[in-house]
Amino acid sequence: MMKTKGYAALAAGADLVPFEFERRNLGANDVGFEIQFSGICHSDIHQAREEWGTALFPMVPGHEIVGVVTAIGDKVSKFAVGDRIGVGVFIDSCRKCENCSRGLQQYCLEGMTGTYNGYERNSDQIAFGGYSNFFVIDQDFAVKVPSNLDLAAVAPLLCAGITLYSPLRHWGAQPGKKIAVMGLGGLGHMGVKFAAAMGAEVTVLSHSKAKQEDAKRMGASNFVDTKNLDWHKGFQKGFDLILNTVSADIDLEPYLSTLRTDGTLVVIGLPGKPYSVSAGTLLNGRRSIAGSMIGGIPELQEMLDFCGTHNIVSDVEVIKADYINQAYERTVASDVRYRFVIDAKSF
Repeated sequence: MMKTKGYAALAAGADLVPFEFERRNLGANDVGFEIQFSGICHSDIHQAREEWGTALFPMVPGHEIVGVVTAIGDKVSKFAVGDRIGVGVFIDSCRKCENCSRGLQQYCLEGMTGTYNGYERNSDQIAFGGYSNFFVIDQDFAVKVPSNLDLAAVAPLLCAGITLYSPLRHWGAQPGKKIAVMGLGGLGHMGVKFAAAMGAEVTVLSHSKAKQEDAKRMGASNFVDTKNLDWHKGFQKGFDLILNTVSADIDLEPYLSTLRTDGTLVVIGLPGKPYSVSAGTLLNGRRSIAGSMIGGIPELQEMLDFCGTHNIVSDVEVIKADYINQAYERTVASDVRYRFVIDAKSF
C-alpha cells in the first residue's frame, strides 16, 4: 500500500482538510503515478456538499488528474516510467456491455465507476480522487498527455475539455457550421476553443459582457449579451448547434428559436430543476434537445491528441492545497477565469 497525502471532506458541507490514506498495491495491469496537478470541477463542490444526493465520506474529490508515471505493473504495455498521464471522471466500467465495447465507457450499462464518491469496482475500498499526491489506475482507464502541453493547464481537459469536445464531434462541428456556446465559464471556454479549432463559426451567448474580449481571444467570432431580453430576435434560425453549459434555471425558448431546421441544443450543464419547453418551438424546424456526458477512453485520448496538435489547453489559476476552500467559494461565485488547478506538490 502507498501512503498518500491529500485533502478530504469529512462530512457533507464541511471544509476540506488535510487527509492521509493508502492507495492500493500496484496490480499487474496498474500504473502508479505522482500527481502533478488536479483541477477543481464544480461537480466536486456539489458532491462534497452532498447536493446531488447521498454521498460517501470521507471524500477526496478530484477527477481532472495529471501526473508522471513512477511505477508500472508486470503486464502494462501502454505506459512507461516517466510518461505523462491523465485520469478523468471514471476509473473503471463493466468492460463487456455494448457501450463499453464501443469505447463509450461513460455510458456503461452497468454504470461507470466514478473516480471518487464511491467504491472501486468489485471492492469495498473507497475510491479516493485526485486532490492528492499519488494515484493508482488500471492502464486501460488512463490516457497519455502530449509532451508539448503545459501540464497544469491540461488537468481541466480531463473533464471540462472532454465534456465539450464530445458533443462537438458527435454533432459534426466543422467549417460552414454555426455554433453557439451558452456561458463562458470553465466548460464554455473549452467549447469556444474546440469549435473554433474545428473550423466552425462560434458565437458566445453570455450575460457577462466583461468576458467579451476573452471570448474573441479564444476564437469566437461573435459575442451576444443575453441580458438584453430581445437578444435572440437577430438570430432567428441562425445556429446549427447550441451547447448549453449553464447550470442555472433558465428559459430555453429564446435559445431554441435561434436553431436552424434540424438544429440541436445540447444540454451539458446540470440545472436545479427540469426545463419547461413548448412543443411548438421544437416542431417549428424539427429542432431537438439532447444531452451529452463526458467521453469514453478512446475519445478522451483523441481529444488530448487534438489539443497537442492545435496547442489547446484550459485557462487556469494554479493554487496551493490550503486554498481549496476559498477556491470553492470563488467557483460558486463564478470568480475564476476559468478553472482552478491545485499544485499537488502542496499536499
